[in-house]
Amino acid sequence: MQENRVVITGLGVISPVGNDIPTFWQSIKEGKSGVDKLISFDASKFYSRIAGEVKGFDPASFGMSFKDVKRMDKFAQYAVAAARQAITSSGLDLEKEDRERIGAIVGSGIGSLYTIEEEHKVFLNKGPSRMSPFLIPMLIVNEASGQVGIIFGLKGPNSCVATACASGSHAIGDAFRVLERGDADVMVAGGTESCVVSTAVGGFCAMKALSARNDQPQRASRPFDRERDGFVMAEGCGLVVMETLEHAKKRQANILGEIVGYGMTCDAYHITAPDPEGDGATRAMKLALKDAHLNPEDINYINAHGTSTKLNDKVETLSIKRVFGDYAKKVMVSSTKSMTGHLLGAAGGVEFVICCLAIKDNIIPPTINYENPDPDCDLDYVPNTARQAKVDICLSNSLGFGGHNATLIVKRFNK
Repeated sequence: MQENRVVITGLGVISPVGNDIPTFWQSIKEGKSGVDKLISFDASKFYSRIAGEVKGFDPASFGMSFKDVKRMDKFAQYAVAAARQAITSSGLDLEKEDRERIGAIVGSGIGSLYTIEEEHKVFLNKGPSRMSPFLIPMLIVNEASGQVGIIFGLKGPNSCVATACASGSHAIGDAFRVLERGDADVMVAGGTESCVVSTAVGGFCAMKALSARNDQPQRASRPFDRERDGFVMAEGCGLVVMETLEHAKKRQANILGEIVGYGMTCDAYHITAPDPEGDGATRAMKLALKDAHLNPEDINYINAHGTSTKLNDKVETLSIKRVFGDYAKKVMVSSTKSMTGHLLGAAGGVEFVICCLAIKDNIIPPTINYENPDPDCDLDYVPNTARQAKVDICLSNSLGFGGHNATLIVKRFNK
C-alpha cells in the first residue's frame, strides 16, 4: 500500500523562554535561559529550589473563557494555547475543512499533580462533599488532547501518550503513522506538561535527580558538561500541525518540513536508569534512519535528549557513537534543555518544533553552560553560541523513565 508523505505546516509553543514562536525562537538562538528561582510555591524545604516556569501565560489571550479555565488544569490550557498557535500559523481554515478528518494526539508524562494536591487539601479540610466535580476531568492525562478536540471541533483520531519524557515525541510519531496510512488528513500533535508543584519537585528530589545549583539557576542546566549535577524541572507545551502532502498541496499550505522517520524501542532494563550500553536509544535511532531511508551521514543536526544528568548524557553520547561511527565527531549535537530546562512529557514536542525552526533558518541552537569538557561526552555539542550552518535533516531523541525511547527525523521539504 502506498504510504502518504507527511509534512509540517504549523508550530505552537508555550515555554519558559517564550509563549509564542518568534519570542521562543529568538531566545533559543540567543542562548537565553528560562530557569530561575522557583516562585509558584514555597520550595524552601527542598534541596532543589529552581525551575523553568512558564511566565506571563494568559489563557484568555488564546481564546479560553473563564469557564474553560475553571475546567482545565494548566497542562491542558497550555495544549489549547499551543494548538491555537499551530493551527493559526498553518493557515488552516477549520470552517472549510472536514473535521472528521482532523485529529489530535497530545502526550503528557504526568498530567495534573497540582489539581490532585489542591483537591486533596479540600478533602482533608472540608470533606469529600466539597471536592470539585471537575477533579477527575482536570487531572487525567488524556484531557489535553480531549480539550484540543472539543475546543477546535476536531472529530478525527484523538488519543494521548504517556511515556514519561518520551511522550511528546511518541505523540508526533504516532500521528505521523495515522497520516501515513490515511486515517486522517491533518493531525495536531506534540506534548504538554505542567507539574512544577511540590509533590513532583519533592519526588524528584527524593530520587536525587535535580540540580542543586540554586544560587546560579540560569547556569544549572548544563548537559554534557563535566560539572552537571542533575536536571532542572520545567513546564510548557510544543505542538505541530501535520498534514498529508496531498492535503497540504491542495490548499497551497506553507510547508515547514517533512517528517520522514520514526523509531521507538524499550531498554527493558530499569525503571529510571538508562541501559548503560545505550542499546535502546541506539536501536531507536537506527530504526528511524531505516524508516527514513537515510544514512547516518545524511543527518546535519541531532537535538539530543541531553538532560544534564550524569547517566543520561554519557549513555546518549555512547548511543550516538554506536549509530554514527566516525561521523559522530562531525555531526552537530545540542541539548536545548540547557535553556528551557526539562519539560518532561512536553520536551519532545518543543524540541521537534526547534528542529523545524533550525531547518527553516539554517541555525543550530547551542548547548549553553558547556564549560568543562567531560571525557565521556566528547562530541560537537555546539557550545554556548548558536551556529549558522546548512540544515537539511534533523534527528531528535527523547528517552523516558521506564526505558521508553523515541527518535524522530524531519527534513527540508523537497517537491
